[in-house]
Amino acid sequence: MDRPSSNRLRRGRVSEPGRLYVLTTATELRAPIFNDFGLARLVIHQLRQTEQEGSVTSLAWVVMPDHLHWLIELKSVTLKTLMRRFKSRSTCAVNKACGRQGKLWQQGFHDRALRREDDIVAVARYIVANPIRAGLVRKAADYSHWDAVWL
Repeated sequence: MDRPSSNRLRRGRVSEPGRLYVLTTATELRAPIFNDFGLARLVIHQLRQTEQEGSVTSLAWVVMPDHLHWLIELKSVTLKTLMRRFKSRSTCAVNKACGRQGKLWQQGFHDRALRREDDIVAVARYIVANPIRAGLVRKAADYSHWDAVWL
């Protein structure tokens, strides 16, 4: 388990298996790379791959043009390892598809641990409504890059 004092972790970050987290990460320089449908689907494939490996249970996610929100139940890895693997694999996939090099994601990520008394379905709805609030679509069904186990 990552130590909260690790200089690579946000102060107080603890990775607790079985805990629910909302993770957010942004593209390098907030570039709207995922306006490209195919590139967004490559990232979604990496989210699903992470779940198939048993690292997490994905409860909800949305891939926005320049960032990602991901509601998970953490399983067999630390948050740091999870995000490092996800970012590395998705960067390789996107760079290969585009014939580009370099960073895809900003360094670091934001995490919020949820308490059991939090309304998890409301959190999921908030995540998948992100494209509506951003003015990209009028209803969530019109946006292609999201999923939630309840919706």
